[in-house]
Amino acid sequence: MKKAFLPLLLMSLVLITNVQGQTIIGQDKYLNTITTAVPFLQIAPDSRAGALADMGAATSVDVNSQAYNPAKYVFSPNIFGISVSYSPWLHNLHLDDGINLAYLSGYYRPTEMDAIGFSLRYFNLGSILFTEDGIVGVDYNPNEFAIDFTYNRKLIDELSIAMTPRFVYSNLTLGQFVDGQETKPGLAGAADISLFYQQDFKARGMENSTLRAGLNIQNLGSKMRYSSGTNRREFLPANLKLGVGYEMDFDGFNKLAITGEMNKLLVPSNPLYAEDSMGRPVYDEYGNRVIAAGRNPDVSVPQGLIQSFYDAPGIGYGRNGNPSVFGEELAEIIWSIGAEYSYRDLFFFRVGYFHENKNKGNRQFLSLGAGIKYNIFNIDVSYLVSTNGMTSPLANTLRFTLSFDFASFNKAEIKNQGKLR
Repeated sequence: MKKAFLPLLLMSLVLITNVQGQTIIGQDKYLNTITTAVPFLQIAPDSRAGALADMGAATSVDVNSQAYNPAKYVFSPNIFGISVSYSPWLHNLHLDDGINLAYLSGYYRPTEMDAIGFSLRYFNLGSILFTEDGIVGVDYNPNEFAIDFTYNRKLIDELSIAMTPRFVYSNLTLGQFVDGQETKPGLAGAADISLFYQQDFKARGMENSTLRAGLNIQNLGSKMRYSSGTNRREFLPANLKLGVGYEMDFDGFNKLAITGEMNKLLVPSNPLYAEDSMGRPVYDEYGNRVIAAGRNPDVSVPQGLIQSFYDAPGIGYGRNGNPSVFGEELAEIIWSIGAEYSYRDLFFFRVGYFHENKNKGNRQFLSLGAGIKYNIFNIDVSYLVSTNGMTSPLANTLRFTLSFDFASFNKAEIKNQGKLR
């Protein structure tokens, strides 16, 4: 039977949380992270959002809106655009395997009321050496990708909606045997439903002000299975993004946009399983583990979505360490805040803060970035600094995005686009 030396094989399953699928009870802490398949779908793929603490549901429209809220495209002042982003992964480990996330996106707005968009997200997990009984086998590059398309339409002048179907592919093992089961690539279909609101108005002392709000329910779809010899299926990282933003145009040249966002996974929480006095699992008459607190996570996708709002065990999340289901559900909410300053819509400076509860993944970081725009050309960079001492896969890494945004198909108008006024 083949075996694999796989230091990176399951890396895709630990990208988002520091401890996956663990429920640890202690006197002073309760660790209960939520696991899903293909967590690379939750990584912010572009540099602008990366500099704004992974936000994008309620920021102003850009070419990469497909990843956060495709309903924004119809509000673009331009007609079409295309963007390429590159994010090195685990740069701090000085690996030479080329682990990275690449992202291609684009849109086309044929009318004032409609827009379409697409994106391709590719995650390369580097090189893995497979062996058989100690004999060196073959090198393999596990990879995952997702491709999606969107249709976006205005409902009224200030509100739009978008539908985004998605195909997801995950090939981690090259058909290797794991626990006696032959593995296979995981396949899944999913969809996003998003809304975006944007209202311009006059405020005292301002040239103009803009209020924005966005909602995106992402990755609603089938479960993923990595082996035909088992019925075990993993949830996709379905999640809810909800954001609000306010942009102030002080004098036609200087703008400041402040945005806040919350994000919650819409998949079941891990329950607390019963154990006997010796710490051994307790089983019922059907061979299933007995749940001491929480609910059974092995449910359908619709049931899991609904259940995700009330199924947390809640141990230790109440006052004085008492149980509180509501307290743990609140702890599952990730929140971010960020600001973007722009001068003449040509130079951009960004900062953001991202916070995840210490018992739900413990990602807490400050993000910084800058951008420059000239004519149709845009380039953005971002940098991440951990604020809690935990190592991030993106720590000490510069991320780059190159995009082209066209206001017209006319060559003369394109030539004048973005020049100083």
